[in-house]
Amino acid sequence: MKSESRRRSLGEPPHTTAAAAAGSKMHNCSDCGKSFTKIALLKTHQRIHTGEKPYHCEQCEKSFNCQSNLLRHQRIHTGVKPYHCEQCEKSFNRLGHLKIHQRIHKGEKPYHCGQCEKSFNCQSNLLRHQRIHTGEKLYHCEQCGKSFTSQSNLLRHHRFHTGEKLYPCEQCGKSFTSQSNLQTHQRIHTGEKPYHCVHCGKGFTYQSCFQVHQRIHKGERPFLCGQCGKSFRRKTHLQEHQRIHTGEKPYRCEQCGKSFSAQSALLSHQQSHTGQKLYLCGQCGRSYSYQSSLRKHKCPNIHPSAHDVNLSN
Repeated sequence: MKSESRRRSLGEPPHTTAAAAAGSKMHNCSDCGKSFTKIALLKTHQRIHTGEKPYHCEQCEKSFNCQSNLLRHQRIHTGVKPYHCEQCEKSFNRLGHLKIHQRIHKGEKPYHCGQCEKSFNCQSNLLRHQRIHTGEKLYHCEQCGKSFTSQSNLLRHHRFHTGEKLYPCEQCGKSFTSQSNLQTHQRIHTGEKPYHCVHCGKGFTYQSCFQVHQRIHKGERPFLCGQCGKSFRRKTHLQEHQRIHTGEKPYRCEQCGKSFSAQSALLSHQQSHTGQKLYLCGQCGRSYSYQSSLRKHKCPNIHPSAHDVNLSN
């Protein structure tokens, strides 16, 4: 008796004697063979097979097969979060979510990917990650047919169709479809450049610009023109170049009707109408409407004429 009471005080299950085991009746599910000690538990379980959901939420009309699931769901509406983390005071509406969260503090990552050895603190994150290796994309956009590995990526993509931009910038009012895009944009205001080149020390606001820059040091030109073999560091530069072959000139000047194959060429041309001269020689101060004109310019401070040389002697 003493040992039995000690087991109860420790929260351990009591010993089941052979007589008790023989006397207990097991209730089996006729659909899947699962066994239960109580008929009430069997009846609750059988609702999985019948699809019966007798417990209804009055606020959103969602239904559940057992009362405990309804009560757990109702915390979403009430905002009740009874499970508190003692280390950071964060609260959760489910005990399971608290336990997963606590692994962050403990550094526990019990779910391991067999293909790349990356580890995760919950099984759902592992399963989502494994789709990178399998190429499986379970979430499909009904509007354009594009597929995604996670539901969150699909929801973010949907905003491109709806035009919904939930994340506004407090400094300039510009809005974005995702928080990550907003955070990237905010670097323009803060001047933050988190991507640094180890070769020359240059910093970049965007990872994409940093990756393009690295091709300069590596000598990489991955975008090849199929017609003439010329290669480019950027896909946009290749697309502009290909218009030479196709004759396409999508950028049209509204003032004179002249068309150009590249937007930069249109902007340079428009300066001839406005009289702007944006390209300035740093040595003598002379300015030009076109960058090509600045390149051709022979600055007298760098290239003195023969007459100037004779006068100085």
